Amino acid sequence: MRDNSKNLRRLIAQQAARMMAEEGWSDYAKAKRKAARQLGCAEDHSLPSNAEIEQELRLHHEIFNSASQPQRLHLLRSEALRVMQLLDRFNPHLAGAVLDGTAGRYAETDIHLFADSIKDVELFLLNQHIPYESDEKIWQLAGEKQRFPVFLLDGAHGVIRLTIFAIDDMRALPKNASHGNTQLRADMAEVTTLLQDGVHDNL
Repeated sequence: MRDNSKNLRRLIAQQAARMMAEEGWSDYAKAKRKAARQLGCAEDHSLPSNAEIEQELRLHHEIFNSASQPQRLHLLRSEALRVMQLLDRFNPHLAGAVLDGTAGRYAETDIHLFADSIKDVELFLLNQHIPYESDEKIWQLAGEKQRFPVFLLDGAHGVIRLTIFAIDDMRALPKNASHGNTQLRADMAEVTTLLQDGVHDNL
C-alpha cells in the first residue's frame, strides 16, 4: 500500500511538472491539485511536496529540453541582468524560476526591487518611456501575508515581473503565500556569475 501511495505521488509530481514546463503553470499548489484530479486522486495525503515537483521539473527539462533549456535559461538571465542594470538604483534581485533554473517555455522573470515608494519606481519607468501594467502579489513576510505592488513589462523573451518591496524588506526573504516556499534572491553580481558558469558549462 505504501508503494502504491509513493508511486501515485510520483505520477502526480510528474504530471504537475509537465504542466508547469509545457503549459505555463507557475503555482505549485494549483498544478499539483490539477494533476491529482486528472489522475483521479484529490486526497491531500497523496499530493507531492513542492520539492518533489521541482525535482521532476528539472528531470523533465533534462529529458525533453536538454538542447533548448540551457540556451533559453541563458537568454532569460541575460535579459534579467540588463533590466537589473537599468533599475540599479532600486537594488534589484532576481528570483523565481529563472534564478533556480526551472524556467519553462512560458516562465515569467521575477525581479524584486526595493524602494521608499512605489511612485519612485513608477516615475522611473515613465521617464524611461517603458510601458508597464500594474498588478499585485501576496507574499508572506515576517510571518504575515501582505500585498505588494507589481509592474509587468513585456520582455523580449517573456513577461518580466517587478515586485516592489520596502527597503527594510531586504532583511527578510519572502515566502510564497500559497505554498510557503521561501523565495531566494540573487543580486547582479550573482546573476553575472550564473551567466558565466552557464557559458563555461556549454564550452
